[in-house]
Amino acid sequence: MKIFHFDVDEAWAKENNELLRDTSRLQLSAVVMGLIFATAGVAAWFLIDNSSVGLLVLIAALAVMVLCFIIAWVVPRKVGTAQQLYDTYPLAPAIIAEVNPRDVVLLALVNTSVDPEAKPRWALATRTVTRLKGHPRTVGTRVPVAAVSGRRKVSSQGQWDEITPMPIAWGTPDEDIIAAATKEIPFQQWQIVEKHAGRADEVQKTQFSLLEL
Repeated sequence: MKIFHFDVDEAWAKENNELLRDTSRLQLSAVVMGLIFATAGVAAWFLIDNSSVGLLVLIAALAVMVLCFIIAWVVPRKVGTAQQLYDTYPLAPAIIAEVNPRDVVLLALVNTSVDPEAKPRWALATRTVTRLKGHPRTVGTRVPVAAVSGRRKVSSQGQWDEITPMPIAWGTPDEDIIAAATKEIPFQQWQIVEKHAGRADEVQKTQFSLLEL
């Protein structure tokens, strides 16, 4: 699998890329949680008669608030911009495996090997998405994606335990670019993911929506 380079439409990605939106939600949640702890700490300082206990509660609450604010600052920088994501993670084949009233389920063929030069260790990964402009919402539709790797166990550093399919269509409205990405993926890989089209439910039941083949 290789990286598919293209110029990301950042405005389009901001509107459609649900991975970035998940990051924004996490960032907002961290800020809100920090403010809640800070408010609770100040309230405890005024309401608890034992000033030493109130002070300890206030200090603990402020420490948690600082931690939440650090998380809010670090997370988006660790994830990166849409352009950085597409420039970092390899192209992979995905298909629409399920169509629901408000979303669709993508089933992707991904390589769990950390070393891109090592022998591929194929797996199926799923992601439920609500926005997928540029593709018909029908079962079997081919959707080129970037395979965004996540966590890995300390005991198996050579293998990814979580990989999220990120559609190329989240980065551009240009149908020619999406078509070019589709053609870049070897036909054999499309055949493999299409062969396992009915296993989306099985993949979703795993801990990180990743099932080794």
